[in-house]
Amino acid sequence: MKIRITLVATVAVGLLPVASAQEPASVEDLAWLAGCWASVGGEAGSGEQWTVPAGKTLLGVSRTVKNSKTVAYEFLRIRETEAGGIEYIAKPSGQSEASFLLVRLSDREVVFENPAHDFPQRIIYRLEAGGELVARIEGEVKGEVRTVDFPMKRVDCESQSVSP
Repeated sequence: MKIRITLVATVAVGLLPVASAQEPASVEDLAWLAGCWASVGGEAGSGEQWTVPAGKTLLGVSRTVKNSKTVAYEFLRIRETEAGGIEYIAKPSGQSEASFLLVRLSDREVVFENPAHDFPQRIIYRLEAGGELVARIEGEVKGEVRTVDFPMKRVDCESQSVSP
């Protein structure tokens, strides 16, 4: 009888779910995004700049320059929420603020989504093997899938020259 109870207890413990060793995502996991990024093929001054993570937040700004004039800009935040998630908040020039929740994060890619937003519904940042950063927006416009890529290269923040 003693052996049977021990065997049943051992099997029951083996069936218990194992707690996940993975910790919740934090903005610190996005430290690879920090720095200055120049638009590949864009006019000088076009690109994004992100602060290092601090205070559970990354702050960013995007600028598009054409014919030596800023034609678009965007203020950006990636922050940890009170509920323990991470959200991307964008305030583009001339538009309302929009929030996108983290849906996937790896060591070289982050994906945010807001299915209720007009366009885009998804924002992706991917650090390529060669060091290029590709920001991508995706979604549907009038029932058609649309994607726009923004390839960028890391540059020195002061001189805006390509970083090694």
